[in-house]
Amino acid sequence: MSGASALAVFLFLSFTAQSQEIIPLYPAAVPNSKPADVQESGAESGVLKGITKPTLEYYKPAPGKASGAAVIVIAGGGYGVVVYKGEGISTAKALAEQGVAAFVLKYRLPSDAIMADKKIGPLQDAQQAIKRVRENATQWGIDANKIGIMGFSAGGHLAATAATHFEKAYIDNTPNTSLRPDFQILVYPVISMRDSLTHGGSRDNLLGKTPSRQDIDLFSNELQVRANTPPTYLTHAADDKLVDVDNSIAYFEQLRRQKVPVEMHIYPKGDHGFIFRHPGWMEPLFAWMKVNSWIKNE
Repeated sequence: MSGASALAVFLFLSFTAQSQEIIPLYPAAVPNSKPADVQESGAESGVLKGITKPTLEYYKPAPGKASGAAVIVIAGGGYGVVVYKGEGISTAKALAEQGVAAFVLKYRLPSDAIMADKKIGPLQDAQQAIKRVRENATQWGIDANKIGIMGFSAGGHLAATAATHFEKAYIDNTPNTSLRPDFQILVYPVISMRDSLTHGGSRDNLLGKTPSRQDIDLFSNELQVRANTPPTYLTHAADDKLVDVDNSIAYFEQLRRQKVPVEMHIYPKGDHGFIFRHPGWMEPLFAWMKVNSWIKNE
């Protein structure tokens, strides 16, 4: 490698390594929280739990490529942990390289120990993330009408919840900022809380062992799709043994019936977490984002 090439690589790596900024999600008190001795852990492994102070980690777009679009990235983990590094940071870096401002959400996991109502805690953090990014769009060079949300597995459930429950604010929203994502990207998502579809661990963690029918229906996002649900990109593996692909299919069908623009990519094999085994999995996503003008065509 020539000296100039080595310098270029060094500068690129320096940019990507130093591009993040940690932003407290709430400027004041965290809502729906109660005093607890819970300590956050998992920074070394990148798999977090015990989160009490939610944040956004900002990855700026690559120089000269900024499209104005932003995506809030929500890693999964069954509402029991957050696979922050593997699904969050790695995805944010890939988005930034395509000109998308990426914000990795470190969200509170549902817990009676730290929340008055654990069912709504994660949704509050997702709504606050949308609000925070939209209200600071000018400062961050973002188009306030190009703010999407992206989730993996249980993080996909949270993203889909934000995309179908935006008409009710679960946070203080005195300025009446729009909490509707402009688009949603769901990767092997948990969509439903119904017995026939749900991932049991995610439901137990979010709603408890004996949820009411009302809560099951409320958080079964295929039942919450309306004509104003944001345009959607879905991807899943047909052989997913942890979160059945029928979650994505059921959601797709409801979106189609409501005439919401939706695109779905199903891989025949890959199982849960297929992104770690299909290195090109984001190519169709980027194509979809270009068609919809979320990112620039070269």
